[in-house]
Amino acid sequence: MPEQSVGIVTPQSHHFAQPIELACGRSLMQYDLVYETYGKLNSDCSNAILICHALSGHHHAAGYHHENETKPGWWNSYIGPGKPIDSDQFYIVSVNNIGGCHGSTGPKSINPETGTPWQNDFPLLRCRDWVNTQRELMKVLGIQQWAAVIGGSLGGMQAMRWALEYPDEVRHCVVIASALKLSAQNIAFNEVARQSISSDPNFHSGYYMSHNVIPKQGLRLARMIGHITYLSEDGMGQKFGRELKTGNFSLGNDEVVEFEVESYLRYQGDVFSGSFDANTYILMTKALDFFDLAREYNDDPVEAFSNATCSFLVVSFTSDWRFSPERSREIVDALVAARKPVSYAEIEADFGHDAFLISNERYEKVFRAYMQRVAGETV
Repeated sequence: MPEQSVGIVTPQSHHFAQPIELACGRSLMQYDLVYETYGKLNSDCSNAILICHALSGHHHAAGYHHENETKPGWWNSYIGPGKPIDSDQFYIVSVNNIGGCHGSTGPKSINPETGTPWQNDFPLLRCRDWVNTQRELMKVLGIQQWAAVIGGSLGGMQAMRWALEYPDEVRHCVVIASALKLSAQNIAFNEVARQSISSDPNFHSGYYMSHNVIPKQGLRLARMIGHITYLSEDGMGQKFGRELKTGNFSLGNDEVVEFEVESYLRYQGDVFSGSFDANTYILMTKALDFFDLAREYNDDPVEAFSNATCSFLVVSFTSDWRFSPERSREIVDALVAARKPVSYAEIEADFGHDAFLISNERYEKVFRAYMQRVAGETV
């Protein structure tokens, strides 16, 4: 195992037999949550950290599932011994949200009322539904208060919702590359991705499992669209430029010309379409679209944050045009106006929205310094 790794980790699952009411008005009569933990809970349970994942994320945030695994958890750069989210100091909990496709109850799960997979019948979700189910897991784990709730992108939205819904149960809220609500452009990108899935002949109105097929081409295209928006122009230029994978530009050359960036996008689309569920993708993007932190507070984010009692760290990245620094500054301005303690860092980075997942010296220093402050409050 590489140095500063949490090593081999085993996902855990908890079955909740009690129903939970969802924001859409429907209920799940029972559900499962899959999660991983890193580090140890201290004697007074004061060092627990919750990791909230983004759109296509899951519970496997750090370490490896087996010795031969070549790709670690999605946030392995920042979770582990001696890393900003230090597993020697914190008890870290990473949950796969309901509606997901990596073990927690979602569209691929069996609907107990029918004995068949939920598929497109799975209820619509909101961020508050994830927060409420995470809170149920919190009780199971014997945690009364999170030292910090941390999330990037859609995960940052969950972190903010935690701060408003259960203010006494969160000491610190870390919001990375996120927003108070999606812009119209973001909603448009999500709708194009959903249309690419629903127009696939194998989609069958969301009941593709009943036909023993998957809308692979639609998912592939949705991922390619999303991936383009997660990267920046400079980042793509540095990584690919106009380099060719095959062929050349000679006139009269019959060889197929393929750019490196084309090959990369096709590869990402193929990998994603083989591992992610189409109905889950639609559910997650709709939850992202519907999120608006201030909607029920007279559309006033200052009023919304007046309920929070925790401290905040907000981080943005200069090349992120999907969740631009302007969106993070809106969060910070509202927090300042609400007289809440907040630290803000705008990080120079070339990799667009994906920058929150990638090693960056200044980002790491800011993150580490803040988390050391959090650690100083635990026993």
